[in-house]
Amino acid sequence: MNAYVQQNQPPGVPPLELTGERTLPDVPAENYWYRRHLAVYEWIAARVAGARVLDMACGEGYGSAVLARSAARVVGVDGNPEAHEHARLKYTRPGLAFEWGAVESYGEPESFDAVVFLQTVEHLITPAAALRHFHSLLRPGGVAYISTPNVLTLAPPGAAKSDNPWHLREYRAEEFTALCESVFGQVQMLGLFHGRKLRVHEVALRLGWDRVHAALRVTKPFYGWFTPAISARDFALRSGPLDRALDFVALCRA
Repeated sequence: MNAYVQQNQPPGVPPLELTGERTLPDVPAENYWYRRHLAVYEWIAARVAGARVLDMACGEGYGSAVLARSAARVVGVDGNPEAHEHARLKYTRPGLAFEWGAVESYGEPESFDAVVFLQTVEHLITPAAALRHFHSLLRPGGVAYISTPNVLTLAPPGAAKSDNPWHLREYRAEEFTALCESVFGQVQMLGLFHGRKLRVHEVALRLGWDRVHAALRVTKPFYGWFTPAISARDFALRSGPLDRALDFVALCRA
């Protein structure tokens, strides 16, 4: 089986291929990125208990399913027909629905307590327009959870962006904060960082681990074990220092 196609899907659920546009579960080589995104979904899920939630640009649907464990109602929306059909067939539980729609137009005013929009704002031509739409969808007191990668830790040093062809713009902390504050009255910015064994690995790399595993010829067996062993608990959300964050997570209130 292709290493970049989902494995072991339920009967009748077509597997998705990893293209770089979205992350996927059930692709062993993608586990780091999947767990990195999952950590944020799980953090949000703990804060939307009993709420009506819109998971915009939900992709494969795994995040919507996580949110539905605690939320009263979750609607996962994506504009990609293959991803939408996959999510609709794979994740079936009470209180969870998937709909096809566009980021800038789906939904009715004041119909959700929370809007979740993770790792997608960097794909948009007009991000402020999308954020204004999310603002309109929130009920009074609602929160939009919006995340994006930190260009300083994703792109090569000095580069304007990474080589991801799906990303139109990648943000520094102050740039992403300014974007969110141009629409929302109150913005709290958090960063996602390595924790636990990923923090240990990060320190080891600084001390020369890349040279050691190459010299010992253990690269393939080590990372064949290490990458699948990464879990969402190996990431941590905190207030800073944001310049060193992997991703930014903005909590946006009207």
